[in-house]
Amino acid sequence: MDTTKQLPTVISFCSGYGGIERGLNLAGFEHRVIAYVEIEAFCCENLATKMENEQLDAAPIWTNLKTFPAHLFRDKVGLITGGYPCQGFSAAGQRKGAEDPRHLWPYIKQHITTIRPVRVFFENVEGHITLGLREVVGDLESLGYTTTWGIFSAREVGAPHQRKRVYIMGDSKSRRLSRWTKDSQREGSEDICERSDQNLRSKSERSSQTLADAFDKRSQGRLSGREDTKRKGKFRHFRCSSSTLQREQDKSWPPEPRLGRVVDGTADRVDRIRALGNGVVPQTAAKAWQILGDKL
Repeated sequence: MDTTKQLPTVISFCSGYGGIERGLNLAGFEHRVIAYVEIEAFCCENLATKMENEQLDAAPIWTNLKTFPAHLFRDKVGLITGGYPCQGFSAAGQRKGAEDPRHLWPYIKQHITTIRPVRVFFENVEGHITLGLREVVGDLESLGYTTTWGIFSAREVGAPHQRKRVYIMGDSKSRRLSRWTKDSQREGSEDICERSDQNLRSKSERSSQTLADAFDKRSQGRLSGREDTKRKGKFRHFRCSSSTLQREQDKSWPPEPRLGRVVDGTADRVDRIRALGNGVVPQTAAKAWQILGDKL
């Protein structure tokens, strides 16, 4: 692992497949993740495989957020990220909020208190706005963080589906890391985003998969069996050198992988669908990072 370049350090809570951190890369924010916290075995295996393939820097994976040794990282972390469990806030669930056994915010708050990161960046479902968000923002403000939040959707960045999510950012205004200026965050961002866009276009051109027609109620939950050229989603790529993410028209969003409704030989099919369902659209995270960062 190359340690010659000093980068802002990140701890990733409830990491999933690393969508938020991928979004930071797309937004041009270079960083180094020094620890992941993830309980799902499939996601842990996925992260470990990416490390072995040198797609991610090597970092420990802790499997229990409640027992994470936060004291070891005090004043050593620039950013804490996380998509903490949404089941207690989601409109699709029973909305038990803090009474849900999967509610982890109190533990995250305690870790923030102990670690004292420069900045925090979290994601959750839209239903969090009417249940729990007030407490999260209040807790961050009480810890000395200037806090802002906003709703961002996958469609805003060119996807054919909505997938609205709440992103929350808190900043301590600490000067411990001089590189946390807006100029340093944007340095080299255009090259990173353009490389990402080229990869996405290349995958789109190579793929012969069809995209489910999510706009047709009759086909929701199943594959359309053919490509709907009239409703095909468009991908607008990021020009991250500006203060906000700009878009360009007429770039195709890569088709989603074909996942049938019955056993079809795809390895770890259920785990993959679960990881995607709980995961973050990196392009959405990138947009949220830049827009919320400009507000602070």
